[in-house]
Amino acid sequence: MEKLELLAPAQNYACAVAAINCGADAIYIGAPDFGARKNASNSLDDIKKTVDYAHLFNVKVYVTLNTILNDDELIECEKLIKKLYDIKVDALIIQDFGILKLALENKLPPIVLHASTQCDNRTIEKIKFLEEVNFKRAILARELPLEDIEKIRKNTNIELEHFIHGALCVCYSGQCYLSYYIGKRSANKGECAQACRKKYSLVDKKGNYILKNQYLLSLKDNNLSKHLEKLIKAGVISFKIEGRLKDENYVKNIVLYYHNLLKNYPRISFGEVVEDFNPNPYKTFNRGYCDDYLFNRKDNIYNFVTPKSTGEYIGKVISSNDKNFTIKTKEEINPQDGLCFVIQNELQGCLVNKVEKTKDGVKIFPNKKINLKKGDEVYRNIDVKFNKILENSKIKRKLKVDLVIDENKIILKDENNNKVELEYSYSELANNQEKMKENYIKALSKTQDSPYMIRKITFKASKLGFLPVSVLNELRREILEKLSEKILSNYKTKKQKPIDIAKYPLLEGDYHLNVHNNSACEFYELCGCKVKERSFESIEDYKNKELMRTKHCLRRATLGCKSSEELFLVDEKNLQYPLKFDCKNCEMVILAP
Repeated sequence: MEKLELLAPAQNYACAVAAINCGADAIYIGAPDFGARKNASNSLDDIKKTVDYAHLFNVKVYVTLNTILNDDELIECEKLIKKLYDIKVDALIIQDFGILKLALENKLPPIVLHASTQCDNRTIEKIKFLEEVNFKRAILARELPLEDIEKIRKNTNIELEHFIHGALCVCYSGQCYLSYYIGKRSANKGECAQACRKKYSLVDKKGNYILKNQYLLSLKDNNLSKHLEKLIKAGVISFKIEGRLKDENYVKNIVLYYHNLLKNYPRISFGEVVEDFNPNPYKTFNRGYCDDYLFNRKDNIYNFVTPKSTGEYIGKVISSNDKNFTIKTKEEINPQDGLCFVIQNELQGCLVNKVEKTKDGVKIFPNKKINLKKGDEVYRNIDVKFNKILENSKIKRKLKVDLVIDENKIILKDENNNKVELEYSYSELANNQEKMKENYIKALSKTQDSPYMIRKITFKASKLGFLPVSVLNELRREILEKLSEKILSNYKTKKQKPIDIAKYPLLEGDYHLNVHNNSACEFYELCGCKVKERSFESIEDYKNKELMRTKHCLRRATLGCKSSEELFLVDEKNLQYPLKFDCKNCEMVILAP
């Protein structure tokens, strides 16, 4: 069986270390520029620190360069790629085919290239093309059902990566132009304003409201934790957690949760995770979970009430008055917990000031007046106790090593046969050999702050020299550092196959190709695809252009598929967007007015 990879997000170095310690086999992180999450960029120094820590455990580091680039940016991106190669980044996640043109012209080092989900990777034909130009990996569209993933695997050999957890974009990735249309903040330039998380109304041709002032484009979060075995059988090897804007606590909780689910499968990285908390995905940010896309369903995928975190369901209200309310729950509620409820089709919340246990349930004294009634469902989106557990967690990842004490040297070897030696000397033998042996064992085993765990200490020396504890501690520090240097010097990154020319699935393409520079245009045309129109960010006339194409259908969700009603989406500024329904492909399109 092929080894699997749990791929975790890293907003910064601290999140990267947390992800690695909690069991990630790979992490993806933003560079100083050109990443699709502009607010999650990192310096080269921090990426180098991340690479050095990750590679101790054979954890891969992928850097996101997945925005579209103008001609000047492409020149700067070329320089950046060379620097990333020099610090041993394992792969780049890219969208812009101008980078492929640079590689074709031998202007790039042989750094591995992954095709970002922003490339709109949702058909067998597109994945075949990516394979034929020699991308190492394709990151699949989140919308793909299991049967399509299986077909792609049967017809290609390219590595397949799939999102298993986190936020869902309502639009096909790379194809959303709503944010740019509204406020010139391009999702394809890493500046998405999340227009899909705003309020809208749905009206008919006569102006009648079908739904008013709700979050009509806001989807629940993805959670495929129950279906990992199905994805493995379908041919996915990399299991990706979304969330480069998420904090360290989120990363710890979600990564450890999936690490434990994949624990019994062969994995690409090394080391043992020493756990000190029980993960629970419902206790960190979530908008409610769904798995609909994987099974070609859409009925449970949206949440019109709120784009915010609802957290975990904890119970129902059994009584309420102006000052407090009582809920029936099995959960422990604590002061400063955040609770939320849906009241009149709007999410409302409060903090807990005080808690009293009653014979029927738990009486909550909130920090403000909440108009609840019997039967209302209660959720907790801030669990103070759990958050403190995560913040105080000392979870570590350890490589098992064996230590040999010889007459005048210490030998250290890890589980992958990396071996180092350190000579030492002493002026006299220890008078109490047993006590000295205990001192050696105690001092040399103190590896808590290192990536190592002493599995076995063997004494080959016939007599032990007298060494103070301070000297033994220094020997331990030196030889562990020496092993780290050895592991990193032995680490070899994989090399990218030369980029090739292949026939593109389309003979011509418009702004949906996201061509933003001359090199990308040239690459497409070398592949037999005429670029009729540059990127959406380059054009001026937007009328009737597709701003979004989505599997989330508002007509299906409200009036049903049999309806032929002409519908419009209306934003908070009363701008009316025509909706088009592609029933053959079960897709909805939002058009520019």
